[in-house]
Amino acid sequence: MAHCIGFAGYSGSGKTTLIAKLVVEMKRRGYQIAVMKHDAHGHYKEAADTDSTIFVESGAEAVVTLSPNVVHVYEKKRNPSLREQLGIYAHLDYVFIEGFKKEKHPKIAIFRTIEQSEIIQALEPEPIAVATDMDFHAPALPSLNLNDIDAIANFIEQYFEVYQF
Repeated sequence: MAHCIGFAGYSGSGKTTLIAKLVVEMKRRGYQIAVMKHDAHGHYKEAADTDSTIFVESGAEAVVTLSPNVVHVYEKKRNPSLREQLGIYAHLDYVFIEGFKKEKHPKIAIFRTIEQSEIIQALEPEPIAVATDMDFHAPALPSLNLNDIDAIANFIEQYFEVYQF
């Protein structure tokens, strides 16, 4: 089963940048990684005027695009479950999850301002750590430098050595 860890923060906190850098670092360390992103407001759109978009817009329930090194799947589902999707990628080493603040997987809270630090109280359960570029220390929570990708990758590895999920 893949180790699942979430990165939760408000818009502009640096979640996507951090995850992209972590993917590079964890791949360098030999891991296979999947990333799942929560599109809570339904803003994701297929690229305009592509064949796959035409099929989606025509009402297809699923569109699968097979390329030499990529499979892209678009599938209509009512109330898709994060747990169900995680099962599909269980064969990988890690699944990094962006968003999904209310789900129960372990999360690192990401923020760059005092206002954004309110994410700590918004998460349930409590995050396992915070990552920020501010001088910020939360009692009983490890504080990671948002720009120290190596240290964050080390933290993730060590976390899953201790807590087998």
